[in-house]
Amino acid sequence: MPKRAVIRFAMPFLQASLVKQILIGLVLGIVVALFLPEVAQACGFLGSIFIAALKAVAPLLVFVLVMSAIANQDIQTKAHVKSVLCLYLLGTFGAALVAVAASYLFPTTIHLVSSEAASAIPESLQDVIRNLILSVVDNPIHALSVGNYMAILAWATGLGIALRHAANASREFVADLSRGVEFVVKVVIHFAPLGIFGVVCNVIATTGLEALLGYLQLLLVLIGSMLFVALIFNPFLVWLYIRRNPYPLTLATLRESGVTAFFTRSSAANIPVNMGMCRRLDLDEGTYSITIPLGATINMAGAAITITVLTLAAANSLSIEFQFGTALLLSFVSALCACGASGVPGGSLMLLPLACGLFGIDQSIAMQVVAVGFIIGVLQDSAETALNSSSDVLFTAAACLRAERLEMERVRKEELINKHLNQGD
Repeated sequence: MPKRAVIRFAMPFLQASLVKQILIGLVLGIVVALFLPEVAQACGFLGSIFIAALKAVAPLLVFVLVMSAIANQDIQTKAHVKSVLCLYLLGTFGAALVAVAASYLFPTTIHLVSSEAASAIPESLQDVIRNLILSVVDNPIHALSVGNYMAILAWATGLGIALRHAANASREFVADLSRGVEFVVKVVIHFAPLGIFGVVCNVIATTGLEALLGYLQLLLVLIGSMLFVALIFNPFLVWLYIRRNPYPLTLATLRESGVTAFFTRSSAANIPVNMGMCRRLDLDEGTYSITIPLGATINMAGAAITITVLTLAAANSLSIEFQFGTALLLSFVSALCACGASGVPGGSLMLLPLACGLFGIDQSIAMQVVAVGFIIGVLQDSAETALNSSSDVLFTAAACLRAERLEMERVRKEELINKHLNQGD
């Protein structure tokens, strides 16, 4: 085939969005695995390269991203911002708890290929805590080389706090370094279609279509958990704040913000939409001008669900039993990971190894779980972004409405007091 014809044939694929490219890679992987199994097993090498690249870049991404976020944090406490931050944190932690409950009710397994199931499977919560403490005090260079995410997180947090008091040039350098690492991650993720093609070829060729059924159940647990948080848990939090029917506001945010975020798959890109909705709701500009951009970074209930469900699916696949205390600790770690999720596509997936480390799951296996996340990411990432972005507006509006209610109550009390004082005169 002439070179120009090849380019003309490949151009529509190259110009398609990453989601469409991954979908094409998924379909091609299934077709090749079903009709050319020997070729499919050979193509599995592409999946191995993709997983190895993720394994190489993920530790550095977590380290630089968390350090930069803390070092350059400059949040001024203005009207109602603290209330919105509390709602963000409660919503993210609550979403992780919902994901744990869903994983208990609908246990899911996925196909993982490894000769070694886990590095050190903990048998109790005490083992988890002991391993956690020992992991935290690891040498940072060694932690980066072996993917010890607990130590990476600890060192990144410590250095980030220290650099908050550094010169502006130093903090700008850390921010530039973070953007540079994110660029490298974007380059790696752009090869996701080839990687997913290789992973699907290998999995289907060796296990058959049964593996896809596991992916479908996993996707249903993820989407179901996100719908529960969006339609039950978040409205309950809002009701606690505003003490009135939360569903008109909830449905409005899902319709105006959630639908747009579902298709853009970017909380950052959806900031103008959220700001415009806040203006139409006549919210306090001093509040939403801070909380909406901030929410695009730290309000990550969908990411917490993704990290929790996929981690517990990996634990189930490896026959690792976990207690309630371990699951509670996982919820906390998932919420913490979600708050530091990268803004690049699939950013929450890149933090999965940190949560998997709680169960002693080897990094190479954790990266296979990341690859599975990319396979189902065609829908998972869209639903995750829709939940994250719509709740930014929902919680901001709830905090502002609560402040208005408290102000009205204060005014009424003052009027009653003045009325009694005037009657006394």
